Amino acid sequence: MHSQNFEVMSKKKEKEIKAESQLSNIEESLTKTEQFIVDNQNTLIIIVVALIAVVLGYFGWKKYYMEPKTQEAQEQIYNAQKYFEADSLDKALFGDGNNLGFIDIADDYGMTKPGKLANYYAGICYLKKHDYDKAIEYLKDFSADDEIVSSMAIGAIGDAYLEKGEEDKAVDYYLKASSNTVNDFTTPLFLFKAGEVYEMQNKLDDALEIYKRIKSEYLGSKEGREIEKYIGRVTAKLDKSNK
Repeated sequence: MHSQNFEVMSKKKEKEIKAESQLSNIEESLTKTEQFIVDNQNTLIIIVVALIAVVLGYFGWKKYYMEPKTQEAQEQIYNAQKYFEADSLDKALFGDGNNLGFIDIADDYGMTKPGKLANYYAGICYLKKHDYDKAIEYLKDFSADDEIVSSMAIGAIGDAYLEKGEEDKAVDYYLKASSNTVNDFTTPLFLFKAGEVYEMQNKLDDALEIYKRIKSEYLGSKEGREIEKYIGRVTAKLDKSNK
């Protein structure tokens, strides 16, 4: 009985010693931290002040520079978009003497959303003007949070490469556009374009695979509603080639 009590007391003592040791380590650690702060207080103050300056500078830059710039760009791009809708491509690209065109808007306001969008419009204008290299240049410079528009831009690069006769690159961009954001509009649209190019290249198995995917996954889309005839056409070609 005395032995058991002694064992219990011994274990309790061990726990107390362990707790005291841990407390001592914590106090020592705090002391080191406090000493570090004392030794480096000037440096730490400079770092804190610098961080505050960066944060305030960012919000100031955003409010007093970016917001007015974005407003200016929005006003400028409005007129260029009007010319684009009217198919007046040169005025849309280069302006009318009073208002900027997409080229200058992209250059002068490139950090703003309208400025970035101007790259997309410029690329589409050049695509319509059959200047495919310029179209690719501006479309590659375009970036946006809008997943639909970004997919359309990637697909338009595919259109430009197709017009240049670079069919493999066209397919690459069509497939990239189809998977950029999966939805019932751009995905079947660019899958179908990729399938058409495969069919042009006589890569019938690849074309059939894509057409069947559209039928399976996007039957309700514009492309899906007409896909059966393309499946039938490619299947007939394959049957003929296998005879």
